[in-house]
Amino acid sequence: MKTGFHIGRILGIDVRIDWSWLLIFLLIAWNLAVVFGTAHPDWGTGLRWGLAIVAALLFFISVLAHEMAHSLVARANGIPVRGITLFLFGGVSSIERDPRSALSEFVMAIVGPLTSIIVGGILVGIAEIGNTALRGNLTISTEIIARLDPAFTLLLWLGSINVILGVFNMVPGFPLDGGRVLRSILWAVSGSFRKATRWASWVGQGIAWLMIAGGIAMSFGAEIPYFGTGLLSGLWLAFIGWFLQNAAVQSYQQVVVHDLLGGIQVRRMMRADPPTCEPGCTVSMLVNDHIMGKDDHAFPILDNDRLVGLVTLDDVRKVSRDHWDSTLVRQIMTPADRLVIVSPDDDSAEALTKLSQGDFNQLPVVENGRLVGLLRRRDIIRWLQLQSVEVR
Repeated sequence: MKTGFHIGRILGIDVRIDWSWLLIFLLIAWNLAVVFGTAHPDWGTGLRWGLAIVAALLFFISVLAHEMAHSLVARANGIPVRGITLFLFGGVSSIERDPRSALSEFVMAIVGPLTSIIVGGILVGIAEIGNTALRGNLTISTEIIARLDPAFTLLLWLGSINVILGVFNMVPGFPLDGGRVLRSILWAVSGSFRKATRWASWVGQGIAWLMIAGGIAMSFGAEIPYFGTGLLSGLWLAFIGWFLQNAAVQSYQQVVVHDLLGGIQVRRMMRADPPTCEPGCTVSMLVNDHIMGKDDHAFPILDNDRLVGLVTLDDVRKVSRDHWDSTLVRQIMTPADRLVIVSPDDDSAEALTKLSQGDFNQLPVVENGRLVGLLRRRDIIRWLQLQSVEVR
């Protein structure tokens, strides 16, 4: 389910901001305001907070540039890109399928970190050229910031954080960019995408558990180079490790599922005789004649054997019980031109991708303009369960 809000399209790619992004934006702005205030006690509140907010915004524009690099390379390789979402941990490109070759995977993965490092290097270089206090001293410590005016403070911080972002993403912790680079190399060596994903996932999980252990140790006073020490920093590192561990496991499971479904036609999994209803049917008739006593959650609406829409239990729940007798199904259904449909000869893996992308529970199966079945998410899950294949 999509959350947050859409902010526009860049080079034909939709960009969204998840609500969780607001939290990390406020945390970064607050932290920078404190750092700037400590380094420059003579700066007023407005200047500190204004510079902190501008820096946080520019940082997320940098993250967007990082993700745009991934997306543009993916599109150049013929892979559709649904959009980019900025969220709690930075950003993610919604790329519809995995690359077809190890080389494509390598280029797609590495271009993001390279973009961040190049952007960061340029900004730090500009700051170093323009301010002699920075030459040979490119840290972002409070002591260095104290010697800079607002413009060079912004350049140094933004440049350094981009370099850090690029380097961190090259950590071989799948599914980080570095983990995908590792997978591309393993893929090229082994010749198996599934094996490469499994091995990269193991490495990613190992790094994630190290991050979790390190974060817990930091919370109890241990000092780790680069990460430092302290309860808040430790909990944050452990949280990132936990997120990475789950992402590594889920990424491999998705590959296994799509591997199992690849080449299996939709007709083998669809329900061939779904209960249907006419558009002139009332909600009360739909409930009494179709919903009660059955386990179906969606009902295709047919007009002279032509699919005109789909109504679900959620649609029914939105209608007051008092209006069931006077409300027609055509008034609450999703029209056919807004439905995502599949063909009975389509690949089940692609159908599952469509289900996941739209957060649907079912897809009408249409052949030559005629409804021939309904593919439900639970049908796919049941088929996978019947395979009794252990994910390993």
